[in-house]
Amino acid sequence: MIIRDFNKIITDERQRVVSDARWTSVRMLLAEDGMGFSFHITFLEEGSEHTFEYKNHFESVYCIQGKGSITDLATGETHAIGPGVMYALNEHDRHVLRAEEELIMACVFNPPVTGTEVHREDGSYAQAEDA
Repeated sequence: MIIRDFNKIITDERQRVVSDARWTSVRMLLAEDGMGFSFHITFLEEGSEHTFEYKNHFESVYCIQGKGSITDLATGETHAIGPGVMYALNEHDRHVLRAEEELIMACVFNPPVTGTEVHREDGSYAQAEDA
């Protein structure tokens, strides 16, 4: 059994907290935990806009708090994001995520991240062996 306390991670285990380009991710489960996925609580700053494309990962995201939108760049479709909304990037979808208010998101990645990844120029994370 793995037990982690978010509040202890952000104060005592800073190596599990990664920040880049107006977002901060608290990585609660990582590849080293052997679960086959990683689990993060991610904060996106109010007014920020992010273009991502996880070419090497699938991601599912659940909005806990805040208001924003996600645009699928392949279709041009935009969807509202708010508490209770989940989206899954099941086709490695290139997208733009906008935070009208600070967004607090619970994120799951498969395969799991190792913990230190930040987005590359193309909006993706490297594969674990390339990280």
